[in-house]
Amino acid sequence: MSRRTIGRQVSLEGIGLHLGAACRLTFLPAPSGTGIVFRRSDLPESPAIPALAARAVLTERRTQLGSDPVSVHTVEHVLAAVAGAGIDDVEIALDAAEPPIMDGSAAPFLRALGEAGVVEQPGDAAYLTLRRPVRLTDGESTYEACPAPDLELNVTIDFPHPAIGRQHGCYRITRDGFARDLAAARTFGFVHEVEALRAKGLIQGASLENAVVLDDQGVINAPLRWRDEFVRHKALDCVGDLALAGARVRARVTAVKPSHRGTVLFVRALNEAIAKETTVLDIDEIMKILPHRYPFLLVDRILEIEDGKRIVGLKNVTINEPFFQGHFPGHPIMPGVLVIEAMAQVGGMLLMGAVPNPESKVVYFTSLNNVKWRRPVKPGDQLRFELELLQVRGTMCKMSGVARVDGEVVAEAEMGAMVRDR
Repeated sequence: MSRRTIGRQVSLEGIGLHLGAACRLTFLPAPSGTGIVFRRSDLPESPAIPALAARAVLTERRTQLGSDPVSVHTVEHVLAAVAGAGIDDVEIALDAAEPPIMDGSAAPFLRALGEAGVVEQPGDAAYLTLRRPVRLTDGESTYEACPAPDLELNVTIDFPHPAIGRQHGCYRITRDGFARDLAAARTFGFVHEVEALRAKGLIQGASLENAVVLDDQGVINAPLRWRDEFVRHKALDCVGDLALAGARVRARVTAVKPSHRGTVLFVRALNEAIAKETTVLDIDEIMKILPHRYPFLLVDRILEIEDGKRIVGLKNVTINEPFFQGHFPGHPIMPGVLVIEAMAQVGGMLLMGAVPNPESKVVYFTSLNNVKWRRPVKPGDQLRFELELLQVRGTMCKMSGVARVDGEVVAEAEMGAMVRDR
């Protein structure tokens, strides 16, 4: 998918939530590959601060990028609007250290971006795509991300307050979905925290006009926009902080009691996991181990191997596969038995990789159990196979496998196999 920026510059003005200073914020178009960049136009030479988790400072009640004086504070709502609008490249100029809080939500920023117009430009969008789950705990905040074709959020909060309590929400973050379900959810705070926070230099610009405020009994200002506006705002914050990945996140993220600090640490953990997920074996190395050849070699790459435990492999399905000529003309579907065969070949790589002189060995599969096909596999699909060894006895073993396309299960099976001399 191509990258996106905005069609023209657009500005907003207001007061910052925590620092309490007036600020003019301007969104400007940016060249392909720029990413999301804040620029402090009030400082000498207008220094730029990329919106990346590596530049985040772990601070209280907000997301801060850069260290003072070259820093920007409370950027999560602006980032949520940019990410929710599907924008990859944009410059955000500020004439103060903190964006205006506006009404306490991302909706004013999203409207401004809509007025500027979202336009496509050359270059491919960057994606953060997981191959296996990533988990993180930070104090009371817990996170888990699993592979998925798009960003999905599953958020739970729990406040000992009669107007909030335990709230839960699931959201698929598309441009329409973000605008409809999350953008207008406002930040919230409690009267009993005001003095302590202001003593720390925070919420200097907070008011009944830019936050939902609660006393011990309930909400004391304007009515809620949703009954569960509180969990929706926490999900909005997650969207903004996840934008610090520097790419469009493709994952199903479960967050329990999320915080800005926790989400920043989680994004760093996601980036570290991606950095470690490198190709283990390419096709040349696969052909040194498996005896299969065209048209029956059905493994293109091995992504992960844990000796004696599990393996993950890929098969790229193209229209040039010979079986599509007859299965079926005008309606190409990969034969289900070949999906299982490809799965078996990935399992064979796990077995053959553990034996000496694999070029002199061959894997025979002796049984198939609990085989299920969930959906057709078509040209253009990428099959991801994940297999685990269940039992090993001498040269005999049992393993279970699952095949996925874009995170969706397409087939599964249990297999028996043995290693023999060729």
